[in-house]
Amino acid sequence: MTTQTHPVDRELIEAADHLARTRCRGDNHTMAAAARSLDGRIITAVNAYHFTGGPCAELVLIGAAAAQGVYDLDTIVAVGDRERGVVPPCGRCRQVLLDYFPALKVIVGEDDRVRTVLITGLLPESYVWADHQLDAE
Repeated sequence: MTTQTHPVDRELIEAADHLARTRCRGDNHTMAAAARSLDGRIITAVNAYHFTGGPCAELVLIGAAAAQGVYDLDTIVAVGDRERGVVPPCGRCRQVLLDYFPALKVIVGEDDRVRTVLITGLLPESYVWADHQLDAE
């Protein structure tokens, strides 16, 4: 299966990397995410680790974006602390990102192999929650 790639938004990677280096301290915050809205704004967030399964940076970012009036994201990336670089979204985040933003682009890969793919490319044969909801009458 060949996945079409899109241009890499280096500014997003730099924003998430800067956040990971300056705000992720200790075990509570180990990942940073940055996303570009359709109107060009950059939103950032960090995870809130907790042994009960706190939210990933990507999920915190969805809430932070909504708090700023941003409901349409174009591209997202997550970066790990301790110079781990770009980290792909976990399975739960992939599903949530697909449900919220079915046309979202996601930056994945390592070092010189960083690339941008559609969220649907990360979840082939995906379950789209909205497709399985009964229409309200």
